[in-house]
Amino acid sequence: MSTGKRGLPREAYEKIPAENYRPYVPAEETMTEFTFKSLFYGSIFGILFGMANAYLGLMAGLTISTAIPLAVITVAVAKLFEKVWGRTSILENNITKTTGSASSSLASGIIFTIPALFLWGHDPGLVKITLIALAGGLLGVLFMVPLRKFLIWNEHGNLPYPEGLGSAEVLVAADAGGTHAKNVFTGLGIGLLYTSIMDIINLWTREIWVKIPFVKKATIGMNTRPSLVGVGYILGFRIALIMVSGGLLSWLVIIPVIAYYGENLMVPLYPETQHLIKDMTPEEIWTRYIRYIGAGAVATAGFITLIRSIPMMIASFKLGVRNIRKKVNLSDTLRTDRDLSMRTVLIGIVAVALVLTFIPTVFNFTDSIVVRFIAALCVALFAFFFTTVSARIVGLVGVTSNPTSGMIIATLIFTSLIFLLLGFRGLEGKIAAITVGAIVGCAASIAGDTSQDLKTGFLIGATPRYQQISEIVGVVTTCFFVAGSVLILGEAYGFGSRELPAPQANMMKMVVDGVIGASIPWTLVLIGAGISIFVHFVLRLPSLAFAVGVYLPVSTMVPIFIGGAIRKIIEKKSMGDKELLAKRREKGILFGSGLVGGDGLMGVIVGLLVILKVRPKVLPDNWAGDFNILIGLIFFSILAYFLINSTRVKRGEEL
Repeated sequence: MSTGKRGLPREAYEKIPAENYRPYVPAEETMTEFTFKSLFYGSIFGILFGMANAYLGLMAGLTISTAIPLAVITVAVAKLFEKVWGRTSILENNITKTTGSASSSLASGIIFTIPALFLWGHDPGLVKITLIALAGGLLGVLFMVPLRKFLIWNEHGNLPYPEGLGSAEVLVAADAGGTHAKNVFTGLGIGLLYTSIMDIINLWTREIWVKIPFVKKATIGMNTRPSLVGVGYILGFRIALIMVSGGLLSWLVIIPVIAYYGENLMVPLYPETQHLIKDMTPEEIWTRYIRYIGAGAVATAGFITLIRSIPMMIASFKLGVRNIRKKVNLSDTLRTDRDLSMRTVLIGIVAVALVLTFIPTVFNFTDSIVVRFIAALCVALFAFFFTTVSARIVGLVGVTSNPTSGMIIATLIFTSLIFLLLGFRGLEGKIAAITVGAIVGCAASIAGDTSQDLKTGFLIGATPRYQQISEIVGVVTTCFFVAGSVLILGEAYGFGSRELPAPQANMMKMVVDGVIGASIPWTLVLIGAGISIFVHFVLRLPSLAFAVGVYLPVSTMVPIFIGGAIRKIIEKKSMGDKELLAKRREKGILFGSGLVGGDGLMGVIVGLLVILKVRPKVLPDNWAGDFNILIGLIFFSILAYFLINSTRVKRGEEL
């Protein structure tokens, strides 16, 4: 249903008082918005993208925002089924997008923490994981309600909210008669087909490794998964270069240094207790030593990010407390300024806290109601605090760059100390800390997503109350499937394996082990901390991106770098034309997002086939010998060509 307008108002991009901004759909205009079909579509999309992001995060330690791809898919599906459902308004499409985008945030909170429980030998079960995601998701949405006026309204022009603005542009472009959903669907299909040929037909190996001559145990590798090159394009060249630099430091410098140091040692070097360094492979050295260095680097980089955000955190925290105490008469407000009532918010928060306290399913490490109440109180306090932080940070850097891991680390350290004081020193204390951290992580992630959605709503003229309800619907409908996909993948591949390294969860495990079990080799951790400090204060580079590169296998970083390099080349060729540059960048991002979605969905499908023991094995492992590497390089090159080709713009084509 077109409004007859050509695009967002000019004031959407300017720093002006929010009360002077007239949205795309004015507040006084009545339009269909909150409908069953919008919630239904959004829930389906949320389930699919939530499962895909869960797989990506467990495999690569990264998740990306699905807001813009979902906006594109939403308008495409609405147009496709127009004869069945009737015409769909821009506000209905916004509700669909809002409902679906909650999924990726839930996935982030779960995959960064829950696998740590399995690594300790504790199976939390489907019900507990689902309740953790549900509790965290609800708290994240509810705590964002009193912050909307400050972060979205008062900060208009100061906080751009990149995904929120991009989603608004897509929705408005579709309302005016154009969309580029083709790129997302094409990427999705190619990602599915590529991964099915690789993982089911087994035509080529997933990873290609090459030994570096003349340097002891130095190797470099490349994972051929389509999702990684897509992530690289989305992140851009600079961040991709920084990340691969961290990986090269680990695999071409630190591992050889350890190899040379341990060449003449006749006893294992702690924390290894059985094997000599000279007998270990580069991968074994990475597993036993580099992961601790990487964990120290990532933890320190997360703390640096948090410390730099302290002024903003304090201001947001104070404002959130002040706004929760306000009483607002919704009938006296404009449609575009109408939130869920504070009474509803408070009832919801209290209800979540009571469930966590009196129903032992989540905090099942203790029978004491007092201890469960303390745990629930920790959840509420940390969730509110980091909700304000997350929602503000993503306004500047976007959801994909939200340092959720740093917030979870801070939560884990404080909660581990609290449970230590309560006498929980063994596995029970670790389970308690990770459980609290998981809920807080979900809350912080959802808050970042919700703020982007509310920004989209502000720009196009949506009703905030309906968006907040649709976020809750998205959390409720998605939490079970995200939890289930994590269990399926874990049972199929095993957390911590090469196929499913779960790097963020491994790092969280190390943090809790270090506080409660005092088992971390602190020398290695401090080396990692020193790396992040040097990178941040001396090199003046984003320490978190570099630290992630140090921590993850270099084979994960190389395709990400290739994706970023492709984007750099395309942008350089389009520098003379700003409009062409924007079009090519956007089309590539949409195609890359499709690759991530297709690869992730096929990963879940393959995992399910493994569990059911019906996974076809068309070709045996290493069926072509050394030619496996050549085949993998050929198909990866074809994939890169498709990515480049997806950015081409025909003459007269509109974005």
